[in-house]
Amino acid sequence: MNHQEKSPQGNKTEWVEFVLLGFANVPHLQWFLFGLFLSIYIVILVSNGTIFLLSKIDPALQSPMYFFLANFSFLEICYVSVTLPRMLIDLWTQRRRISLLSCATQMFFLVILGTTECLLLTVMAYDRYVAICNPLHYPLVMNHRVCVQLVTGAWITGIPFQIEQTYQIFSLTFCGSKVIEHFFCDVPPVLKLACGDTSISEMLLYVAAILFVTIPFLLILGSYSKIISTILKLPSTTSQTKAFSTCSSHLMVVILFFGSATISYLRPKTSHSEETGKVLSLFYTILTPMFNPMIYSLRNKDVIMALRKLLYK
Repeated sequence: MNHQEKSPQGNKTEWVEFVLLGFANVPHLQWFLFGLFLSIYIVILVSNGTIFLLSKIDPALQSPMYFFLANFSFLEICYVSVTLPRMLIDLWTQRRRISLLSCATQMFFLVILGTTECLLLTVMAYDRYVAICNPLHYPLVMNHRVCVQLVTGAWITGIPFQIEQTYQIFSLTFCGSKVIEHFFCDVPPVLKLACGDTSISEMLLYVAAILFVTIPFLLILGSYSKIISTILKLPSTTSQTKAFSTCSSHLMVVILFFGSATISYLRPKTSHSEETGKVLSLFYTILTPMFNPMIYSLRNKDVIMALRKLLYK
C-alpha cells in the first residue's frame, strides 16, 4: 500500500502516515519490553484506580485534599492510556505505523492532559497552602463548590490553546523522513519532520511552556516558600513534622514530574539529545504515574488505613 502523496509542486513527497521508531534499535528486547510495559500499565491502572475508589467510598477521605487526589489519580490513568497502549501494540505487532490523524489525536490528548496535570498540581499546592497557612479559614475557602471549580478549570483551561497548537502543527507539510524518533507523537519530534516555516508552531510551543509549565511551577514554588516559612514558625518539632507530612508527598510528585519534563524540553540540543529525550519522556509519561500512588499511599496514614479497611472487609 502506498502511504504517500505528491505535493502540488511535484518535487516533494508528503507523508500521510508516520513510523514511530520506539525501541526498534533493540530488537532482541522487544518481548521483554512488552512484558515490562504491560506490567507497568497494569500496576498504574490498579494503583491509581484503587486510590480513586478509596477517595470516593471511605468517609475518612472526604476532605478537599483527597478530592484533588482522586482527580489526580483519574488523570494519571487517562494520561498513561494515551501512550502506553499504542506502545504495547507496536511492540507486539512490530508495525509501528501511525496515521496522520491518529498521530494528531494522540498529540492533542497528550498535551491537554499534560497541561491538566501541571494545573492540577498547582491547585493541590494551593490547597496545602490554605490548609497550613490559613487553617482557620480552610473549610470556608476550600468548600466543595470552590474545589469543583478549581478542578474543572484545571481540566478545561488549556483545551482552546492546545486545539490551536495541534491544528497549527498538522497544518504543516511533512516531507522527507517519516520516522518519528520517539515512542509517541510528541510535539518536538513531530515538528522536526515538518517542511517550510515552523516559526508559528515553535512560538506556540514556547508560549504553552510559559503559560502551562513555567507559571504553574513558579506558583507552586511560591506556595511552598510560604508553607515552609509557616512550618518553621510552629512551636514544636512534632507540629512541624505533622504539618510537613501533609504536603511532602505532593512536593515529591511535583519534583518528579516537573523535573523530568523540564529537563526533557529545555535540555541543550546535543548529538545524544534524541535518545536522552526518549528516556526522560518515560519518566513523566509512565514512571511518574506509576510512582505517584506509592508516594501518596506509603506516606499517608489515612490512605493506608482506608486500604486496610477495604482489603479486610
